[in-house]
Parts: sequence; C-alpha cells; structure tokens
Amino acid sequence: MESRHSDKQFLQKVYEDNGNAIVLITTSANSEKEGLLKNFLKDKKYFYYDCDYASPRLQLSLLQRQVSLQCQQRLAHDTYDECFSRIRSGDASKLVVIIDHMERVGKKNRGFFDSLARLRNKQLYPGPVMILMILSSYTWDHKDLMEQLGEKLAGSIDHRLRVGDISFLDLVRCLGDYSVRDSVQTYGVIGGTPRYLSRWNPDLTFRENVCQLILSPSGSLFRAAEEEITRELREPEVYNTILYAMANGKEKLNDIFTFTGYSRPKISVYLKNLAAFDVIEKVISFDAGGWDHAKKGVYRIRNNFIAFYYHFIYANRSALFQMSSEQFYDTYIAPGLADYMQRAFVDVCREYLSLLNMMGKLPLTITKMGTWVGKEGTVDLVGENDIREYVAAICNWHMDAISMQDYENLQKNLKLACIKTKVVYLFSATSFTEDLRALAEEDPSIVLVDMRSL
Repeated sequence: MESRHSDKQFLQKVYEDNGNAIVLITTSANSEKEGLLKNFLKDKKYFYYDCDYASPRLQLSLLQRQVSLQCQQRLAHDTYDECFSRIRSGDASKLVVIIDHMERVGKKNRGFFDSLARLRNKQLYPGPVMILMILSSYTWDHKDLMEQLGEKLAGSIDHRLRVGDISFLDLVRCLGDYSVRDSVQTYGVIGGTPRYLSRWNPDLTFRENVCQLILSPSGSLFRAAEEEITRELREPEVYNTILYAMANGKEKLNDIFTFTGYSRPKISVYLKNLAAFDVIEKVISFDAGGWDHAKKGVYRIRNNFIAFYYHFIYANRSALFQMSSEQFYDTYIAPGLADYMQRAFVDVCREYLSLLNMMGKLPLTITKMGTWVGKEGTVDLVGENDIREYVAAICNWHMDAISMQDYENLQKNLKLACIKTKVVYLFSATSFTEDLRALAEEDPSIVLVDMRSL
C-alpha cells in the first residue's frame, strides 16, 4: 500500500547503501505486500521469481524459465548457480532480486539457498545486487533459520523487515474525510490489516461498511476471521473456544482453563501458536517496582478483527442467518460497541504518544512504553526514559467525561505501581469535567487531550 512510508524508506536506504545485501522480509497473508514492492521498484532494474511448491528439479526448471523470459538469456547448464549468474540489470545500476514465497522452496532444496548466498557474496554476479527474500509465514520466520536456509544463507542475511499491519495514522490517511471517531471505530474492527482496509469504502458510513462487508453473506470479509484462524492452524474447535473465552473477558490462564475445561499445558501450547501468528499477545505489566500489586499472566487478543468477530459475531451466527445485517448490527453490536472500542482507543493513544516522542514534544525521551495492569486498576500507558523518569496516561472512550475521581484513581494506581510521573496525559473521546479542566490549567503536569487533538 502507498501508506507504508517507513517500510519503503527502509528498503530505499538499503538500496542506496554500497555493496550487496540480503533483506529477509516476513509478511502475513493479509499484508498486501505487492503494493509496497511495486512502489519501491519504480525506476529500478529487478528480477522477480515467485516460488511454488515443487520438487528441487521442477523448481530449478521454473527458475530457468523465468531467467530466460525476463533476462533474455539462454541457459546451458541445469544449475542454480548458472541461473543467478545470468540475471542482468543491463547497466551499472544495482539489480534488485526478489524471491517471493521463499518458504515454498523447502529446506531439502539446499542448492537453491546456497546459490543465493553465493550471489550475495559476489561469487556469481559482478554487479551490485540487493536480494529480497520474502516469507509469507510468520511462523516460518520463527523457526531455526540455520535449519531452514542452511548455514551459508542464514549467515548472509544483512537486514530483516517485518511487513505487518499499518499504523492508525496511515489508516486515517486512507480513509479520507472520515471523522476521528469513525476512524478509531474502523481501526477497532479491522485494525491495520491492509487487505481489510482495501475493501473498506470511505464513502459509506462505519455502520454501512460493517453491515455490507462483514455481516452480509456476500460481503468480502464475511468469512475472513474463520479463514484467518484455519489457514495454518489445525483444530479450529480448540482455537475457537479459547478465542471466544478471551474475547469475553477471560484474560488469565486460570480463567481460560475454567471456561474451556482444557488442561493448562494444552492451553499454553495453543496460546503460544496464536502468539506466533500475532493473533494474541501476553501482556507483561510494566515493571517499575509495584510488582506485588500487578496482575501476572494476562493475555489479550492482539488482532482487532479477530477480537471483533469473537466478541460480537461468533456466538450469534444463528441470529445472523435469521436477521438482516442491519438488524443484527443494531441488536448485537451497537449496544456494546462503545465498551469494546476502549481497547482500540488505548492503542491509538499509544501511537499518539509515540509520535510526540519521536518529534521531541514530550517532557522526556521515552525508551520503553507499556501498560501497568493492576489487581485493583490499570494505568493504560506508562512511558520510561533511560534514567527511570516516567509519563503515564489513561484513555477514556465511552464514559461521559473524565472526572476528578478518575484522575485521583490514576494517582492511586501510580502509587501502587511505584511510578512517579513528570506528567500525566488524560485522553478522552468525550469530554472532561469542569473541575478537572480547572486543575489542568493550574498544574502543567496534567495534559488533557480530546478527540480534536487526536
């Protein structure tokens, strides 16, 4: 997508550096990396090969075919070395070599990988080369690269790039005239998943998009959540049960155990698998010394679309068959939407603070940010610098207004967390009470941020 500015800038910097380089790029099935690649490759000489599942012999034949077609070369020997030695840029410019769906080559085809290493090390092609090795599976990247790629190639990787979801800011850019509220709600439903965003119509309202894309049987995202879970994960009945429990407030291992009836060791294995695909995450409470008052072992669904599906749709699919999309939305989604959006709003506020930090507009330079999850309350965001100075924030999406009592509760939780802040940020999608506004005017360590600022 054109919104992947930072990813393109990273690739461009590697391209402009002297010498050869290999960039290992990992993507998800929904990343729509093609837009990033085509945008980066404009005005560059490149050779592209899309791997498919095949025997080593057939893989070589397919690669030979592409070298002949793209480079107008006649090959005399059946070797990968010859294939990679005959590619050409046609001039002195750096050649970009893209090996897409690298995982399909298979670890048994060591000749393919060894030849790529030799290409990187200037043993096959004299001109400058930038090699993009693209993996379309996060789990493949988590495995032992030595075993998968072989020692020669694994040791030749110069850079890594993970092409995942886009930021909230990039999503806003893609939504045109959408209000901040509707943009946050859109982010709360589809996250920053490029494939889902490409189907969202900014000329329609948020409700119309949800009804047409997700709730209608003819909608392009109607089965997307199920497909995402079953694409590479077996035993969907187990994953569905665990995700439904998590989407409905069961956030600790013991809570999931009680709800599902599965053994704790089994749940741990499945949670690990879900984390490998970025579906869930383990929330480690920010450690500033208040460990005795913090919750431990809290899990959260990281993927917004998965969270939305299991929270609102999964248990109500029978009703969806009997109702129109609009009736289902008004009955099952609208009443609980504000509470659900709180989680997305915290993520948006985290990004806001990160941007301020990057621009040097915070009172300290944050090097670490997280959430303190307490037994009695939560501090939505905590930021720390190198000398253990802190900023903190609470984020309100659905309450009528952040009040003086909310501020006092924040101070109580900060004390339990052993966090002394230089400044606190109070984010509200609604408003602030007058007494809190008055206090903030007198106290520069209290910063109020409303929807207009976001």
